[in-house]
Amino acid sequence: MHNALMDWAREQETPPTSPDDLIVAVERMVRYVRQSARTGSLSTAASSALGRLEREGPQRLTELARAEGVSQPNMTQLVTRLERAGLVRRTADASDGRGVLVAVTSTGLEVVARRRAERARALEQLMEDMTGPERQATTTALLALARVVENRQETSEEHRA
Repeated sequence: MHNALMDWAREQETPPTSPDDLIVAVERMVRYVRQSARTGSLSTAASSALGRLEREGPQRLTELARAEGVSQPNMTQLVTRLERAGLVRRTADASDGRGVLVAVTSTGLEVVARRRAERARALEQLMEDMTGPERQATTTALLALARVVENRQETSEEHRA
Protein backbone atom coordinates (compact mmCIF):
# COMPACT_ATOMS: atom_id res chain seq x y z
CA MET A 1 0.00 0.00 0.00
CA HIS A 2 2.93 2.32 0.74
CA ASN A 3 4.15 2.11 -2.87
CA ALA A 4 0.64 2.62 -4.24
CA LEU A 5 0.23 5.78 -2.15
CA MET A 6 3.60 7.15 -3.24
CA ASP A 7 2.91 6.26 -6.90
CA TRP A 8 -0.40 8.09 -6.69
CA ALA A 9 1.33 11.18 -5.27
CA ARG A 10 4.01 11.11 -7.99
CA GLU A 11 1.37 10.75 -10.73
CA GLN A 12 -0.19 14.04 -9.77
CA GLU A 13 1.10 16.51 -12.38
CA THR A 14 0.43 19.47 -10.12
CA PRO A 15 -0.01 19.60 -6.38
CA PRO A 16 -3.62 19.28 -5.23
CA THR A 17 -5.24 22.68 -5.28
CA SER A 18 -8.88 22.09 -4.46
CA PRO A 19 -10.19 21.11 -1.03
CA ASP A 20 -11.49 17.88 -2.62
CA ASP A 21 -7.99 16.97 -3.85
CA LEU A 22 -6.52 17.70 -0.43
CA ILE A 23 -9.20 15.63 1.32
CA VAL A 24 -8.47 12.65 -0.93
CA ALA A 25 -4.75 12.99 -0.18
CA VAL A 26 -5.34 13.26 3.59
CA GLU A 27 -7.77 10.30 3.56
CA ARG A 28 -5.24 8.11 1.73
CA MET A 29 -2.45 9.06 4.12
CA VAL A 30 -4.60 8.57 7.23
CA ARG A 31 -5.89 5.21 5.97
CA TYR A 32 -2.34 4.03 5.27
CA VAL A 33 -1.08 5.11 8.69
CA ARG A 34 -4.13 3.71 10.54
CA GLN A 35 -3.91 0.35 8.80
CA SER A 36 -0.27 0.04 9.82
CA ALA A 37 -1.29 -0.27 13.50
CA ARG A 38 -1.91 -3.97 14.09
CA THR A 39 -1.38 -4.39 17.83
CA GLY A 40 -4.54 -5.40 19.64
CA SER A 41 -6.57 -5.90 16.46
CA LEU A 42 -8.71 -2.89 17.37
CA SER A 43 -11.34 -1.24 15.23
CA THR A 44 -10.84 2.42 14.35
CA ALA A 45 -13.51 3.38 16.91
CA ALA A 46 -11.91 1.29 19.66
CA SER A 47 -8.46 2.65 18.90
CA SER A 48 -9.76 6.22 18.92
CA ALA A 49 -11.63 5.84 22.22
CA LEU A 50 -8.67 4.12 23.87
CA GLY A 51 -6.31 6.83 22.63
CA ARG A 52 -8.63 9.55 23.95
CA LEU A 53 -8.73 7.91 27.40
CA GLU A 54 -4.94 7.66 27.39
CA ARG A 55 -4.54 11.35 26.46
CA GLU A 56 -7.37 12.89 28.50
CA GLY A 57 -7.77 10.52 31.44
CA PRO A 58 -10.86 8.77 32.81
CA GLN A 59 -14.21 9.94 31.48
CA ARG A 60 -17.88 9.23 31.92
CA LEU A 61 -19.43 7.13 29.17
CA THR A 62 -21.61 10.05 28.09
CA GLU A 63 -18.58 12.37 27.78
CA LEU A 64 -16.61 9.75 25.86
CA ALA A 65 -19.53 9.07 23.50
CA ARG A 66 -20.00 12.79 22.83
CA ALA A 67 -16.27 13.35 22.25
CA GLU A 68 -16.09 10.38 19.87
CA GLY A 69 -19.28 11.36 18.04
CA VAL A 70 -21.20 8.15 18.74
CA SER A 71 -24.38 7.30 20.63
CA GLN A 72 -24.19 6.33 24.28
CA PRO A 73 -25.49 2.79 23.58
CA ASN A 74 -22.77 2.29 20.94
CA MET A 75 -20.11 3.57 23.33
CA THR A 76 -21.42 1.29 26.07
CA GLN A 77 -21.01 -1.71 23.76
CA LEU A 78 -17.53 -0.57 22.73
CA VAL A 79 -16.42 -0.03 26.33
CA THR A 80 -17.80 -3.46 27.28
CA ARG A 81 -15.66 -5.06 24.54
CA LEU A 82 -12.59 -3.07 25.62
CA GLU A 83 -13.25 -4.03 29.24
CA ARG A 84 -13.49 -7.74 28.36
CA ALA A 85 -10.16 -7.42 26.54
CA GLY A 86 -8.62 -5.91 29.69
CA LEU A 87 -7.91 -2.57 28.02
CA VAL A 88 -10.22 -0.37 30.11
CA ARG A 89 -11.96 -0.59 33.48
CA ARG A 90 -15.00 1.09 34.95
CA THR A 91 -14.62 2.78 38.31
CA ALA A 92 -16.94 4.76 40.55
CA ASP A 93 -16.86 8.51 40.04
CA ALA A 94 -15.58 9.94 43.32
CA SER A 95 -17.38 13.23 42.65
CA ASP A 96 -20.74 11.50 42.05
CA GLY A 97 -21.37 8.10 43.59
CA ARG A 98 -23.98 7.28 40.94
CA GLY A 99 -21.56 7.95 38.07
CA VAL A 100 -19.07 5.60 36.47
CA LEU A 101 -15.77 6.55 34.91
CA VAL A 102 -14.02 4.63 32.15
CA ALA A 103 -10.23 4.48 32.53
CA VAL A 104 -7.52 2.85 30.46
CA THR A 105 -5.66 -0.03 32.15
CA SER A 106 -1.90 -0.62 32.09
CA THR A 107 -2.49 -3.22 29.36
CA GLY A 108 -4.49 -0.63 27.43
CA LEU A 109 -1.65 1.89 27.83
CA GLU A 110 0.78 -0.66 26.37
CA VAL A 111 -1.51 -1.28 23.40
CA VAL A 112 -1.90 2.46 22.78
CA ALA A 113 1.87 2.96 22.94
CA ARG A 114 2.59 0.09 20.54
CA ARG A 115 -0.10 1.22 18.10
CA ARG A 116 1.23 4.80 18.20
CA ALA A 117 4.75 3.50 17.51
CA GLU A 118 3.46 1.44 14.56
CA ARG A 119 1.69 4.47 13.11
CA ALA A 120 4.77 6.65 13.67
CA ARG A 121 6.92 4.12 11.80
CA ALA A 122 4.43 4.11 8.91
CA LEU A 123 4.48 7.91 8.69
CA GLU A 124 8.27 7.91 8.95
CA GLN A 125 8.47 5.45 6.05
CA LEU A 126 6.27 7.69 3.93
CA MET A 127 8.40 10.71 4.73
CA GLU A 128 11.64 8.82 3.93
CA ASP A 129 10.48 8.75 0.31
CA MET A 130 10.12 12.53 0.22
CA THR A 131 12.71 15.09 -0.66
CA GLY A 132 14.06 17.29 2.14
CA PRO A 133 11.83 20.24 1.18
CA GLU A 134 8.79 17.93 0.93
CA ARG A 135 9.50 16.55 4.43
CA GLN A 136 9.82 20.07 5.82
CA ALA A 137 6.64 21.25 4.09
CA THR A 138 4.72 18.19 5.30
CA THR A 139 5.93 18.64 8.87
CA THR A 140 5.04 22.33 8.83
CA ALA A 141 1.61 21.67 7.30
CA LEU A 142 0.70 18.84 9.70
CA LEU A 143 1.72 20.85 12.76
CA ALA A 144 -0.20 23.90 11.50
CA LEU A 145 -3.32 21.81 10.84
CA ALA A 146 -3.09 20.23 14.29
CA ARG A 147 -2.83 23.68 15.90
CA VAL A 148 -5.84 25.01 13.99
CA VAL A 149 -7.92 21.92 14.81
CA GLU A 150 -7.03 22.24 18.50
CA ASN A 151 -7.92 25.94 18.51
CA ARG A 152 -11.28 25.24 16.85
CA GLN A 153 -12.05 22.47 19.33
CA GLU A 154 -11.23 24.75 22.26
CA THR A 155 -13.44 27.50 20.79
CA SER A 156 -16.24 25.02 20.21
CA GLU A 157 -15.97 23.75 23.81
CA GLU A 158 -16.10 27.32 25.12
CA HIS A 159 -19.31 27.98 23.20
CA ARG A 160 -20.89 24.79 24.58
CA ALA A 161 -20.04 25.70 28.18
